[in-house]
Parts: sequence; C-alpha cells; structure tokens
Amino acid sequence: MPIYIDTEECRGCKACVSACPYGAIEMVDDKAVFTDDCTQCGACVTSCKFGAIKVERIEVRDIDISEYEGVWVIAETDDGGLADVTLELLGEGRKLADEIGVELSLVLVGDGVSGLADVAAAYGAERVYLAEAPELARYRTGPFTDVITGIINKYKPEIVLIGATGMGRDLASRIAARISAGLTADCTGLSIEEEDGIKMLYQTRPAFGGNIMATIVCRHARPQMATVRSRVFEKGEPDETREAIVVEVPVSIDEASVLTKVIEVIKESAEEGSNLQDAEIIVSGGRGLKGPENFSLIRDLADAIGGAVGASRATVDAGWIPAYHQVGQTGKTVHPKLYIACGISGAVQHLAGMGSSDCIVAINNDPGAPIFEVAHFGVVGDLFEVVPALTKAIREEFGS
Repeated sequence: MPIYIDTEECRGCKACVSACPYGAIEMVDDKAVFTDDCTQCGACVTSCKFGAIKVERIEVRDIDISEYEGVWVIAETDDGGLADVTLELLGEGRKLADEIGVELSLVLVGDGVSGLADVAAAYGAERVYLAEAPELARYRTGPFTDVITGIINKYKPEIVLIGATGMGRDLASRIAARISAGLTADCTGLSIEEEDGIKMLYQTRPAFGGNIMATIVCRHARPQMATVRSRVFEKGEPDETREAIVVEVPVSIDEASVLTKVIEVIKESAEEGSNLQDAEIIVSGGRGLKGPENFSLIRDLADAIGGAVGASRATVDAGWIPAYHQVGQTGKTVHPKLYIACGISGAVQHLAGMGSSDCIVAINNDPGAPIFEVAHFGVVGDLFEVVPALTKAIREEFGS
C-alpha cells in the first residue's frame, strides 16, 4: 500500500509532520517529504486537508508472500499486566510458530510496560516489539493503529493474532483495512494446513448466525489476521528461564493530532456475572425458565455450589437478565471446570461459547435437545423440580 505525496497539491501546512508517530516527514522547500524512516503506517493520510497525501492500493495477488515471516500476537494489558487473552494467544501462537518453523513475537504498545516483556518471554515469545510513549498509556484507536501498522509494515509478519475483545475488535479491523490484509473475526479454532507447498493459517469461526462453523483461509494477502475469543485456548505453562529479544520502536505522538481523549476509565461492576470468564463453575439458565422471576432458581443453585450465573442469548434478548451474563457466540466464551445448563436447548450459538467446558451437565425436559449431544451428564426432567432438589441436596451435604 504505497503512500506518496503529490507535491503539486501540498500547501506546506505541516499537519502531516505532527501526525507522523515515527517522525518520518520533513519540510523541504515548504513541501512535505518522506524520510527513510517512513513505515507507510498511513497516519498522515487523514491529517492532510488538501488531499496531497495519496494511497496507491496494491492488488493482493501482486504481494510477494515470501517476504512475510513469523507469528505475532498483539498485546492487550489489564491492570498493569498482560491480559489473559494475550497469554492464551501466546500459548496458541507458540504451537503455530513451532509448526511453521518460525519465530513467535509479541507487539507491546503502551507506557511503562517494558517489564511485561519478561512475562511474554515466559509464555513463549522469542521477540518483543516495544513501543512506549505517554500518549499510549491508554488504548485509543488512532495512535495504536498508526503505531502497530507501522511495525507490521516494517517487519512483515505472516500471521497476526489479536484478542476478540472490545479493544481487539476495534483495532484489528482498522489495521486490516489500513494494510489491505484479510481478517477473520471471532475465531474459535486455528490450524496450519499446507497448500501447494505453502503453509496457510486455517481460521474457524461461527457463521450464518452460528448455525455453521466456517473455516476461512487467506491465500494471497499478508499478514493473515485473526481475532480470537478469550477462553478458547488455554494458557501455556510459564517458564521464567526463557528470554526474549526486545526491539525498541521509537515513536513520538503529538497529542494535538489525536482525535480522542480518555477522560475516565470506569471499571466493570463487580456484580454477579462480571467475572463469568474466570469462573470455575457456571450455572446457566435458558428459555425453559419461562420468565425472569425464575432465574432465582439459577442463582440459588449457583450460590450453593459457589458458581457464577450464566444465561442464553434468548433470555438476555427477552430482558430477563443483564447482557453481561450471556454465554455464547455473541456473549462470553467460557471454559469452566463445571457448566450446568438448565432449560437450555443447546443451539450452536450457545455451544460456541461453552462447548470446551471440562464437564457439562444438562437439565432439560426434551430428550432430543442438542445440549445432550455435548453434555457429559444429562438429566431429562422438569427443571422446576430438578434444580431445587439439586440445590437442597448440595446445601444439606456441604452446608452451603
């Protein structure tokens, strides 16, 4: 995606100079000129009010994919540490990199985050691209897109993985559009397959409303990009003896050129359900509850067993329970040790969010419900009888 300056249209306003995070634009004879430090990140394009900075799109079939190498994970931080989804992707990225025979790298953008390079190394990263600046302390779409796009254009990875979080979904789509790469969103499976002697990333995700699982391959564009849902893959075992090469990427962000400002960060409520993805036991309710008032049965059982409350999409859409309880394709992906599904039929959308649970117990009065196909234990019966009886038995046995 070559970017060039039409000097005939350049008015010498210098807006692009301050917009470039790599300091790669200079003024020569009152005209903007790219230096050798230009990474083609595209930050300058929208800054030019006169349309003097232009983008020449390249057909994906004209890209030499042999120039791209390595598996990258884009880091997301959480309370000063690497987010769980990043650690999970490092684990899966390590497997993919080993299968291809390439290096695994982490892209770490922020402020005061250099210490996390050691954590990335422990979880399998061999190289860390580190870009730090005070303006990068909080995630904002514009500067993060500019910086990471520049790093990708310069070092050319063949695979880029990002967590399918609020940040990841926002960031990945912007980067993919900027570099004309393919992007598969909300993946639940990744694998390497060989085609015509070339190892490709096969990306599996729910499609057509979750009714089928589609596997997508990007044969021509590079890098191959995917956002991956949290809790789909497990974290690897950290090895504190591992070390990673740290590549410091110098950046300079002009705050005045950033279109957004973070005023306040509001943490998610500590209400029940907000910790759903970390819960080891989840009790979920579906349409079989027949009404919002009957979620009290689910809460009682969850309280007795020390679990969190989950829900199907149908109950959330009906307004029976807040959306942060939703498990499934459009909700949260969970991987508890025990998942109890009460009155949930087992639509593909729901199974996509909890199918990897260690143990699944299904309670449903329909013996043909799809949930029984994935359940390790099934109870065919009236949940209004079974759930209270189960709750009572647990309280009597364990005094909870």
